[in-house]
This record gives sequence, C-alpha cells and structure tokens, in this order.
Amino acid sequence: MDRLEAMAMFVTAVDEGSLAAAARHHGRSPATLTRAVTLLENNAGETLLLRSTRRLSLTPAGERHVATWRDVLTQLGAIAPSGAAGQLRGSIALTAPELFGRLKLMPVLEPFLCAHPLVSARVLLVNRLVDMIGEGVDVAVRLAPLPDSMLTAIRLGEVRVLVCASPDYLARVSAPSDPQDLGRHDCIGLNAEGDGELWRFGAKETGARVRSVRVPTRLSLNDVGAAIDAARRGYGLVRTRAYQVADDLAAGRLVQVLASFEPPPAPAHLVFHPDRGMRAPVRSFIDHVVPALRGELRRITSLLEESVE
Repeated sequence: MDRLEAMAMFVTAVDEGSLAAAARHHGRSPATLTRAVTLLENNAGETLLLRSTRRLSLTPAGERHVATWRDVLTQLGAIAPSGAAGQLRGSIALTAPELFGRLKLMPVLEPFLCAHPLVSARVLLVNRLVDMIGEGVDVAVRLAPLPDSMLTAIRLGEVRVLVCASPDYLARVSAPSDPQDLGRHDCIGLNAEGDGELWRFGAKETGARVRSVRVPTRLSLNDVGAAIDAARRGYGLVRTRAYQVADDLAAGRLVQVLASFEPPPAPAHLVFHPDRGMRAPVRSFIDHVVPALRGELRRITSLLEESVE
C-alpha cells in the first residue's frame, strides 16, 4: 500500500465516519483500512484518529493532516466520486438547541435528505454546548454570542427573548408594567429544581444597563414546550425565545408583555469547522440550510411586528 492510497482511504473514513464504510467504499477489507491509518500515524509520528465503538473523531493533528491530504487528493483526482451519477454521498452530523432543531432545523433537513438519497444524517438536539470536534459534529446552530474559536460562523439573524401570557390570564390579572411587578404574578420557569430564576431585561431609558430580576416561579419545568403549553392554557407568564411563540403571538393565543423592557436579541449562527465544511455533503447542506433559516428568522421578525400593530 502506498501513502497516497492510505491518504485516500483515511479521508473517506473521516467523511463516512466509519472504517468499515470506508473499506466498502474502496473495496478493501477493514484490516486494510486499519493498516492505512497505522501507516499514516507512523509517518506523522502522532495519533491522528480516535476510534470507539460508536464513532471516529480526529485529533487536532488529524484535523491538520486531513485538510492537507484532502487538498492533495482533490488536485490529483484521487478521491472517488461523491456517488452514482454525480449524486451526493456521505453523512452529515448536526446539532442545535432542542426546540429550535425540532421546529426549524428538521423541516429544512428532511427535504434535503429526500433530494439526496445517498446522504444520511445524525442529529443531536440538546440544550448544551456540544464539543463539535470531540463529538464528531459537522454543523451546529448556535443561538448565543460566539466565543473565539477556529470554527467558521455564518450569521443567520437574531433571536429575541419575550415574556408572554395568554389573553385569558391577562383578563384575570393586569399585565405587569415593570419587571418588578412579576413578584405579584404566576410565572412559569425552566428551573425544575427550584422555585425561582433570573430573568434578564433591557431598560426603558436609552443607555441604561441590562438588568436581571429574580422571579418567583409558581410552576417550574424542565421542558420549554411544556412551559409554553401551560402559558397557552392561561396558567401564567412565560419567558421564551421568539421563534418558539411567534405563531402563537400572530394567532392571538399569546400576548407579549413588558415589550419596552425586552433585552437585546441574541445572534443566531451556523457554525462548522473549516475542514469538515469542505466535504461535499456538508458544503451542499450549508448552501441549502443558510438561506432557509435566514428566511425563517426574517418571517418570525415580520410576525412579531404584525402582532403589535
């Protein structure tokens, strides 16, 4: 086995996420793929690929080497075609906040998979910051300011944070005029282990600082969807992100309160590692998802503007 062939098999293993899949792709045995990885690691003098029963992940050295090898193989035409008759082939791994992923990402992903039957997807919908390299994730949706990193970020728009209640609740209890009034209201929180949480608010006066107010919560849950359901049924006030309730606001099922104290919106980005973003399925999905999510966030902004007219 020469080094060029080993490089091609290594890149395919990274793209497919599996040594066995790469072996099938190249018509070789899994043992041959293992020998290819060993050859490259011996030449590099360091570990390039971490293997477990569930996934492959590149070490920092592996990330550096695979980017170089991909460029070499592409220039030499040594990477096998993406799929039959020019179709995309391979896998993509995605992550997003749980409710954003369910409401906004999945409706964009599913048509993409229908259009590319040789592409598969692994989706991780969790409300935590995912280690993209360590967990083998290609693309992430982030709804918060981004830390400095080596990742590439494409801005999608902004996500506002609102306090809402149902018309029935506001017919029984006067709407709060200041965040300090929340202590006299039934509030629905997302701190299932406590009876209160900090809600962040902007300031009426231009130039005044953002402040956090401790809010007692009569109902505390660990699921934002359940919290919004309770607000729709008139149980109390809920603090939520705009994309989660925009359709409810437009339909009149919920009403925004304390609008003049709304905090600054959070940026929304699509994030990916520059090397993983070069893979054909990932690059194609990025081209597909960015305009779709930008359009959806613009639609949400329009709905919010219409709901207060």
